[in-house]
Amino acid sequence: MKLHIQNMVCLRCKLLVKAELEKLGLTYHSVELGEVILQNPIDAEKKNELAKALHSAGLEIMDDKNTVLVEKIKNIIVEMIHYADELPAVKFSIFLSEQLHKDYHSLSQLFSKTKGITIEHFIIQHKVERAKELIMYDELNLSEIAYKLHYSSVAHLSHQFKKITGQTPSFFKSFEKKKRINLDDL
Repeated sequence: MKLHIQNMVCLRCKLLVKAELEKLGLTYHSVELGEVILQNPIDAEKKNELAKALHSAGLEIMDDKNTVLVEKIKNIIVEMIHYADELPAVKFSIFLSEQLHKDYHSLSQLFSKTKGITIEHFIIQHKVERAKELIMYDELNLSEIAYKLHYSSVAHLSHQFKKITGQTPSFFKSFEKKKRINLDDL
């Protein structure tokens, strides 16, 4: 049985969901960002108990197919930008279409209507957050970060970084109180 979980966008969320499943004695095949595959169907009472436990942590079980699809888009983007070693070699629009087996135009319209921002802007927000994280680690220079995040140049990265944060990457790097936005809040 497959359950879709809204706002499950980080590794901490996966651990929390696993713990709640184990508390309720529910066995699972896998727990991925936004999706749980249980070994057996669950009754309405157990599903309600799980829903209450997850709700207290800011997570929701989803039943609406459009909401599920938007969460899948979000989770693919988060996984791709924050957790994958390499970004895909193809355009994000092609990558999303291939992953979800849907036309990108319809995905884009649904996402914009539901979230109030475009997929492209959502991706830029996450790439900037990832850039902030990489700047804070101080292991890569800006050219390497731009390359890693598939920017055409440091200038392109800097332009989007400043547009989102109001600061240049260099200023952010020199600033003592660097702040990142929680992935759940993006």
